[in-house]
Amino acid sequence: MTNSQSWRPFIMVSLALIMGTVGTALASPLYPIYQELWNLLPSQITYIFVAYMFGCLATLLFFGRASNSFGFLRTLQAGMLFVILGLALSAVSQNAMMLSMARFLVGIASGLISTSAMLGLIYTIPDSHKQNAPQLSSIITVVGFGLGPLTGGIIAQFSEKPLFTPYLPIIAGALLCLLGLFSIPSKPAQKQPFSAAPHLQLPIPQYHGLFHIAGWTAFSAFAAFSLFASLAPSFIKDIIPWHGPLISGMTISSILMVSALTQFFAKKIPPRKALNAGLIAFIASFSLLAVCIGAEWSLLFFVSVFGAGLGHGLGLLGAFGMIHGMTNLDNRAAVMSTYLFVGYLGTILPIIAVGFLSDYYGFSVGILSFCAALGLLCAVLLFVQRKMHTALQH
Repeated sequence: MTNSQSWRPFIMVSLALIMGTVGTALASPLYPIYQELWNLLPSQITYIFVAYMFGCLATLLFFGRASNSFGFLRTLQAGMLFVILGLALSAVSQNAMMLSMARFLVGIASGLISTSAMLGLIYTIPDSHKQNAPQLSSIITVVGFGLGPLTGGIIAQFSEKPLFTPYLPIIAGALLCLLGLFSIPSKPAQKQPFSAAPHLQLPIPQYHGLFHIAGWTAFSAFAAFSLFASLAPSFIKDIIPWHGPLISGMTISSILMVSALTQFFAKKIPPRKALNAGLIAFIASFSLLAVCIGAEWSLLFFVSVFGAGLGHGLGLLGAFGMIHGMTNLDNRAAVMSTYLFVGYLGTILPIIAVGFLSDYYGFSVGILSFCAALGLLCAVLLFVQRKMHTALQH
């Protein structure tokens, strides 16, 4: 009985993390339905998607240390409240502005939950499994993100109200999790005075070059996933014979599942080699997607999705390992915040650019431009990283 009680707080925090992350990507397979119903331009879809990222980025920048001041439990409860509010507003949204506001609230929730749940899992896991907490946190996060578009896609595919019904079970689950969190005893801890000042920092000067390579690799990984999560549901109907929320949801989820499996099986690969392999996978994925768009060969689309998942997993695994190697306990959190800030820019800048290009020149030009720009960035990163490594050896 004692053993089951000791696991209960950890399970409650894990469920809250899953429900929070499920809510973040739930809307992705629904974007084509919104686009058709509200006569939206591709750029307006990207604005709705990017509103979430702005909420998340603002929270990480200004409230990233909230858990240190208010405790992980209170911060996690606040995050769950924002999830419920954001999803409820999404369910009743009547236009793009309302939906963008709803996605912004979900973004705030994601920022609060990602930081507080990571701390919460470390605090609540039984001592015998303490060393596994970071890995479990990563797996739980990816599972939650993967379940979001899959759940939204399945429910929307078979629902009479595809823009309303998918949100209901997640709102109900989030409410139950929020109530469950109030049953966890909060331990008194040394609390820091609250500060909303952004705390960004670079590593020591000798690592600046490697930091930029790791940061821009994360930028590429976040951009690749965001392209599939925001615009792929709209453009895949022209290149594959099956379409609908279910196919869109499965496409987005498969990238994250391939990424999670890759990170699990490749965890012993040295960071530099993993990062190189990730960049090569991205170059191959973007090249295949470009050919797929031009030739409308559906098989290439699925190979490209697999390549994006592989690049996402290997690239982030390598980049994270490199950041870990160039920091210490004193500066790791601040350098990691800077790294994530660069990464999250990849979810905003390239996606807005693709949306604008697609408005004026069509999806093909928008997607081909993305593939060319990101493929070139990955090639430059690969070349510079190898050149730096050769210089260090000599």
